[in-house]
Amino acid sequence: MRYSEEELRKKLQLYFVMGSNNCLKDPEIVLQEAIEGGITFFQFREKGTHAKKGSEKIKLAKKLQAICKQNGIPFIVNDDLELALEIDADGIHIGQEDEDPLKVRKMIGDKLLGISAHNLNEANQALAQGANYLGVGPMYETTTKKDIREVKGPEVIVELRENNLTVPIVGIGGIQKGLIKPVIEAGADGVAVISAISNSENPREAVKDLLEEMK
Repeated sequence: MRYSEEELRKKLQLYFVMGSNNCLKDPEIVLQEAIEGGITFFQFREKGTHAKKGSEKIKLAKKLQAICKQNGIPFIVNDDLELALEIDADGIHIGQEDEDPLKVRKMIGDKLLGISAHNLNEANQALAQGANYLGVGPMYETTTKKDIREVKGPEVIVELRENNLTVPIVGIGGIQKGLIKPVIEAGADGVAVISAISNSENPREAVKDLLEEMK
C-alpha cells in the first residue's frame, strides 16, 4: 500500500491504536468491530504491563494484520522494526525515544513512517528524517501511556500549521468522545484513539460516535 499525501490525510481520519493489554474483549473481536464501525487506520501497539512478547506477539500481529488486509485498512506496527519487517506491515510508528528514524526509513523503504512530535522543533526534525505523517500530542490527559509528557493541547497543532507544516497530522493523547472537534479545528487531519474504542463494551458504536463528532 502506497498513498499520496491527500489519500493519507483521508486514511488518517480515525486512527485506532491497540494492543492486547488495552482491550476489554478479545483483540481480534475489538478490531473487527472497530472496522465495522468505520476506523480508517490501525496501529498495533503491544507495549506495557502484560503485553505479549516473542512468538505470541508475532502470532497476534499476524492475526490482526489479516483482519486489516481483508478490510483494506493500513496496518502499522508501533516501535518494533524487526516485527514490521518480518510481517511486511504497511509501516511503522516511532516515538522520540525509539529507533533512529533515518535507520528506520532506510530499512522500510517507501513504507509509511509515522513519528510522534510534541513541538515545532521535533516536527521539523521528523519531516527532515522522512516522516509521512506526525502523531502530535498529548492533546489531553491520558491513562494509557505511563511515560506521558506534559499535555500540549490542540494549540500545538495550530502552531505547526501556522508555521506552514502541511504534513498529515493526527492528534493523539486522551482523545475521548466530546474532545475531537477542537483537535480537528486546530488543523489535524484525524485523531488517534486507544481506550475510547478498546475499553468500550461496544467498539462498533464507540467508533460511530467518534466519527459523528467529526462531521
